[in-house]
Amino acid sequence: MPMQATTTTPLFAAALKPDRSPRLFGGWLAFAVAGMAATPLAVLVPGVLLPATVAFGIGGIALAVLSVRQSRRRRIAQQVTLWADQLEIATIDHQGARLLRRFDPKTVRLVLDRDENEKAVRMRLRSGKDEFELGAFLKPEDRSSLARAFGTALRRARQAA
Repeated sequence: MPMQATTTTPLFAAALKPDRSPRLFGGWLAFAVAGMAATPLAVLVPGVLLPATVAFGIGGIALAVLSVRQSRRRRIAQQVTLWADQLEIATIDHQGARLLRRFDPKTVRLVLDRDENEKAVRMRLRSGKDEFELGAFLKPEDRSSLARAFGTALRRARQAA
């Protein structure tokens, strides 16, 4: 049986991904520049060679651990799609496993935890006793913007039902 294409458009759709700014590249660049700057000192003063080597070794290991952690974090994503009768959230974790959650827009509530500057620190969906965190990997500014747009769409979905 062939798949049937849907002609309805969602009230809200968003692909959520973590910030992909190249901050860690700057760390590796600073590490390389510091190594080049410290090399003449280590050659001229042999007593500094061992402590400098240990310090650069520790720094290199720390940067390697951060690189691995950031590459795993980049694989995380959420796809949020809201129709008048259903809310779907597809989550992909750092291992690539996909989890699909469905909620009824009439029963789900958007709960925001805010900081002193009214930025959304945490955004959760609550349906009865079940809670689901949405966009945990987003920056507070992005989370606040998403909460505003998603909250408006969720109200429209409740009114349409």
